[in-house]
This record gives sequence, C-alpha cells and structure tokens, in this order.
Amino acid sequence: MTVCRDCCCGNPSKRPAVDHDGQLRRLREALTGRHRVRTSQCLDVCDQANVIVVHPTPATRRAGARPVWFGLVDAPAIDDDLIGWVLDGGPGVAPLPPILELSVVTAPAQ
Repeated sequence: MTVCRDCCCGNPSKRPAVDHDGQLRRLREALTGRHRVRTSQCLDVCDQANVIVVHPTPATRRAGARPVWFGLVDAPAIDDDLIGWVLDGGPGVAPLPPILELSVVTAPAQ
C-alpha cells in the first residue's frame, strides 16, 4: 500500500478534519507482517486527496492484477474497509467491496 503524503495529501491545512498521522499509524498497525505501508511524494491526483494505492502481490500482478487507486480517503470507516480488503487478499484475490468502489479513482497518465 502506498499512501500519498505530499503537497495535498496528508496536509492538515488542506484537510484539517483528518488526523493524517493517525491514519498512517492505524494503517501500519493493522497491516503488519506480509503487508507493507509506505508513503510517497505527490501521486498527481491532488484533487482527490488523500490518495492511497493498494498494490497486488507479485504473484497476482503476474496473473494480471493491477494496483487500485483510491481517493478522498479521509474517514476511519474508509480506512477500515481498505484494511479489511487488503487482509482478505486485495487486488486479484478478493473482490472489491461495493462501498470501496465509491472511492476508486483513475490513476494519472504515465
């Protein structure tokens, strides 16, 4: 999982109602072991802050699974849904819960 933390995402002045540090801490505490939560600089979808990308495992990526991008991840309930989906297997393994479909955004063009 990649959590954007740059100009807009994770910025308390842009999203003051979100506990950005708490969100990152919660994701890292819940996704230990074989899961990795890392931060990145700007992912170029600033209008959708906070942005999180969930990556498939190497095996499921080889089988055709692709990363899923989520935007407006600004509530603990969304964090819970993301954590649950990742623990269930994430992209290429577990079906995307309908509630998370509402947060899917298009990755920027390369």
